[in-house]
Amino acid sequence: MNSPTRRRLAQDKSWALAPLLELPHVVHAAVISGDGFIEGASPGLERDSSEGVAAMMSALQGAGRAVTAAFAGRDDARLRQTVVESDDGIVFAIPAGENTCLAVFADPDVNMGVVAHHMQIQVTTLGNKVMNSPARGLGNSV
Repeated sequence: MNSPTRRRLAQDKSWALAPLLELPHVVHAAVISGDGFIEGASPGLERDSSEGVAAMMSALQGAGRAVTAAFAGRDDARLRQTVVESDDGIVFAIPAGENTCLAVFADPDVNMGVVAHHMQIQVTTLGNKVMNSPARGLGNSV
């Protein structure tokens, strides 16, 4: 029996999640591509769960842009933050660069402002780290 092929992490960005996971009441965090793939996840988040989160978050971000565009009467609506609150916890998602978002899941008792603030810091850190990393060779000799 063949097992499904899974996409490998192109560049693991889990390092950006550590400061968020230290915040009180934060349970999980992930870096997710816009096309629904996981680029980094908190250590306790199982692979199947992280892949499901990535796929659903991609769809949720798309739906958020579409509903915002419809309400605003603009086709170029950009999301700043998506928040889903339930009895089980709160999901925060913010854009984290080109075609990527940062998502956090926290207990209902979390201080939402603190989490949102620290997510912005990590997005800036993530952007600076990725933008300042040396380009990888493509196999061409110089």
